[in-house]
Amino acid sequence: MIEKKLIRNIDYTMIIIIFALVSLSIVVISSATHVPDTGNYSFIQKQIIWFVFSLVVAFFIISVDYNTIGNFSYLIYAGSILFLLLVKVPGIGVVRNGARSWIDLGFSSIQPSEFAKIGVIIAFAKLLESREDRLSNIKHLLVPVAFVGLPLVLVLTEPDLGGALVFIAILIGMIFAAGVSYKLIAWGAAIGLIAIPPAWFYVLEPHQKKRLMVFLNPDLDPLGGGYHVIQSKIAVGSGRLLGKGIYNGTQNKLNFLPEQHTDFIFSVLGEELGFIGAIVLILLLFLLLFRILETARQAKDRYGSLLTIGVLSMLTFQVFENIGMTIGLMPVTGITLPFMSYGGSSLLVNMIAVALVLNVGMRRQRINF
Repeated sequence: MIEKKLIRNIDYTMIIIIFALVSLSIVVISSATHVPDTGNYSFIQKQIIWFVFSLVVAFFIISVDYNTIGNFSYLIYAGSILFLLLVKVPGIGVVRNGARSWIDLGFSSIQPSEFAKIGVIIAFAKLLESREDRLSNIKHLLVPVAFVGLPLVLVLTEPDLGGALVFIAILIGMIFAAGVSYKLIAWGAAIGLIAIPPAWFYVLEPHQKKRLMVFLNPDLDPLGGGYHVIQSKIAVGSGRLLGKGIYNGTQNKLNFLPEQHTDFIFSVLGEELGFIGAIVLILLLFLLLFRILETARQAKDRYGSLLTIGVLSMLTFQVFENIGMTIGLMPVTGITLPFMSYGGSSLLVNMIAVALVLNVGMRRQRINF
């Protein structure tokens, strides 16, 4: 049971935002999967079941002190690596859209890279806490970079460029919060620029290169690589101010939008609820990110602050990348929109992430003797 004094410290605003986002998600997913036309409620039912399960898991997480969870951080990290390796085993890992990123459980599928994000955040926060005064030169950064680099490489070789980029966002956000010098940040940016040519020729798959090229000019391949972006921009733009009305989006109903219930859920919302609906969603997401930032600022210890910053980095990047790719401002990378896109793994991981933030916020008061 959770102590009453901890319950008083729960960020109820954050909880209300989560319920609002998931409720909106259920409605938009029902439109994206054409429920009124097909009468098929399976996607909605699965998403609701995953949400209920996520609530149970979230309650368990907030009932355990986050420092206790941190004591098992390296074990959690090792489990995350093993989970990522498991997906590469033939017969266990499932190939979808050209990437071996899933494990089929029969009744559902899970994506190990999603859970690895949380495992890395929990463990990386503990590592940075122990090395807080040793982040002054490049040599000191080798261990932290390698720590995140291992799961990043495993995800990249699936291949999952979007998932790998999330790990980079987590790395940058957390080492910045840990106090790494601006000189090292500049060196890191320079190394990143130098690494672009070899990454282009030796790391990126042909379809990933194509995505980046059509990001710069979708008309290079309007019926292929640029199709997603072109149709998404048409959908969002045609929504105008108030939208065409829920279940009335033509781009959605006529299946011009690809992956409309997952990666391009924002396009469905933009077409059917218009600029006003899109702004409401963005404000909800912004308020959620702001509350997470406030929790990091109020955390009673360094580990809690770093843990929260890790979650903030993960969610912020996913929000900006997903919405950006639907309106042509970011390349298409297959990243879902937190709490909105259909997917059990994504929803569960995001709920766990928010539960960790609530955990830190509940225990923000120091005990003085």
